[in-house]
Amino acid sequence: MKARLFSVLVILAIGLAGITMPAQAQAYTTSFTTSITYQNVGTADTTTLQILFYDSPTQTVPITITRDNLAMGAGTSVSIGTLGDITPGFKGSAVMQADQPLLATLVQVPAAGPVKVRPLSNGFSAGAPQSLVATVLKNQFGNSTIFSVQNVDSEANDINIKFYDTSANVAYEYDTTTPVESGAALYVDAGASTGIGGNLPDPFNGSAVVTASRVGGGDGAVVSTALELEITTNGAKAFQGVTEGATTFYMPSALCNYQVGGQNTNTAYAIQNTSLTTSTDVTVTYSNGMTDVKTIGGGAKASFVACNAPSMPNGFIGSATVTSTTTPVVAIGKAYGAGLSTAFEGVASGAGSAEVALPYVRYAADANWQAGTQQRVFLTIQNIGGAAITGDITVDYITCTGAVAGTHTITDDIAPGAKTNSNATKAGLTEFGLCGGGGPQFGGGAIVTGPAGSQIAVVARVVTLDPGTGLQLGEDYNGQNVP
Repeated sequence: MKARLFSVLVILAIGLAGITMPAQAQAYTTSFTTSITYQNVGTADTTTLQILFYDSPTQTVPITITRDNLAMGAGTSVSIGTLGDITPGFKGSAVMQADQPLLATLVQVPAAGPVKVRPLSNGFSAGAPQSLVATVLKNQFGNSTIFSVQNVDSEANDINIKFYDTSANVAYEYDTTTPVESGAALYVDAGASTGIGGNLPDPFNGSAVVTASRVGGGDGAVVSTALELEITTNGAKAFQGVTEGATTFYMPSALCNYQVGGQNTNTAYAIQNTSLTTSTDVTVTYSNGMTDVKTIGGGAKASFVACNAPSMPNGFIGSATVTSTTTPVVAIGKAYGAGLSTAFEGVASGAGSAEVALPYVRYAADANWQAGTQQRVFLTIQNIGGAAITGDITVDYITCTGAVAGTHTITDDIAPGAKTNSNATKAGLTEFGLCGGGGPQFGGGAIVTGPAGSQIAVVARVVTLDPGTGLQLGEDYNGQNVP
């Protein structure tokens, strides 16, 4: 297959077919099976589509799975657990390749038990010599982090990882003794008592800077993805590492004691300084005008909790803008409370697009929603451009065959930094995301399109109702710019 001539999407998968640990009720000890949901955002149907799986850092010959071709605009999914060539206990990475550009979102499905949230993260189209994991925890705030680093270079890479505490001190530095092969991944369990995690302080609250170099010299290329898992309870979230910082980041979701089902929901931002030597002052400005300012040392992170901003009122729901005075930063947002256990990436100034795709969109009918058997997805759309959006924004809800099931047209003007919302009901749909007339197959996505020249960022919140508690269990993922 002429892989290098095609649009190659690199997918880094945490927990493919399970992170197997002792059977307990906590998220950290739960096994997950990955489902890859992907969408053809090209100009024609695919004629070749394969997924290459790597199960160890040293694997050079992947397990190759050929998939059915995908119509232009269509989306579908594949559960790793249904592929006979991928055996239980597989933990690795994958590369998806096709002759049309694809976008993919990875859904980590927990084993049967009390963990109901499905952590979500995105695939990558390219890597960089450095990847920043903005928050890494070990037995801290009731969570531990597992992250993986995938070599997306064409050559074997040596990997260096520096773990910084919140005071900008290097708590531990790790170097691979055996290079990571192209396409393969290195797993890091920060919560473990042995291996890399065993060298971290316990507890640990910090961040990580991952650097790749080619074995023969020169810069390598990596991507990273993290799972943050609750140790004694059942929350689970995923987010991508960021390869490049900026002095301005946009956060499409911000909450302070905003009530959902009679319970408070809140947001916190983990903001990491990309410079390893120079401090910077960071300001978070919320869409209601409230601000919070902190100084962040080299390589370190700081946490910004919306309710801790001076004069922030209870019940706030909106968005935020992050600015740094001296050095570029990266930002991860988290929403929690009332069943939410979410993470999403801030979007850098200039990194938005007028067209954003979301491969994983569902909207359960009332009966399935109330039974807790199917999900609903809610979209938050932020204007991250320098001027107000005055033209229409359209949200097309696209079926697994590529057909547009319904369109939500947003006519309201949106100021810079402000946001709006969408879900399938606003496109006239009472149910969306089922293929084959309500059969067991799922598939569906959305494409959000703003006026020419506009810059938008989109975060999807995927929610399941827990009938026993009434909680809306949710996790977030970022929309991806259409190439």
